[in-house]
Amino acid sequence: MQIALLGGTGDIGEGLALRLARDTDHQVIVGSREAGKAEAAADEYEAALADRGHSDDIEAAENATAAADADVVVCSVPAYYLSDTIEAVADDLADTVLVSPAVGMQRDESGVGYNPPGVGSVTALAAAVAPDDVPVVGAFHNLAAARLSTLDADLDWDVPVVGDDAEAKATVSELTDDIDGLRALDAGGLDNASEVEAVTPLLINLAANNDGMHDLGVKFW
Repeated sequence: MQIALLGGTGDIGEGLALRLARDTDHQVIVGSREAGKAEAAADEYEAALADRGHSDDIEAAENATAAADADVVVCSVPAYYLSDTIEAVADDLADTVLVSPAVGMQRDESGVGYNPPGVGSVTALAAAVAPDDVPVVGAFHNLAAARLSTLDADLDWDVPVVGDDAEAKATVSELTDDIDGLRALDAGGLDNASEVEAVTPLLINLAANNDGMHDLGVKFW
């Protein structure tokens, strides 16, 4: 499959690009609002992989071009850029699965709190903005980006996956399982996205307030 990472120059985009390129046979395309920025990031990722003995080809393009031929499009941008990013590529999302890993958060003196949009979750917002015929799946919300992008670090995380389209959810689950150390778990429909997203600020607060607990993920037994 072709996997386009819109906003693939950011933290979560970097980690997914590196892991997908190293661990799978899927074609990875790094997207950005600026093609030059995407190309620079793709070159950096290829160099990081080459340093570890992997000769993987990562493509780069402006977001709309990256999305145009992709089978799966991961909108790996912060929540406040999500709507604009999806709207900008809406005409290029035919025959694709759109994945949203974004989480709305806000920080105050107590730490980081969950800050969902009015529709209930950022994943629901993605579904509201996306074209009606494009299935939306929520996944990768709870991954620690720094550890994800550190190729020398082993992963042992579960990835709750939510969506109303069973086939699209299965596609994203299989893609997740292809990454070493990740296990996809079916968390139900899109209405359950808020529960999954709200775990992320909890993990950040735990990491900030407890020694030796940085780069937390989730694991279920």
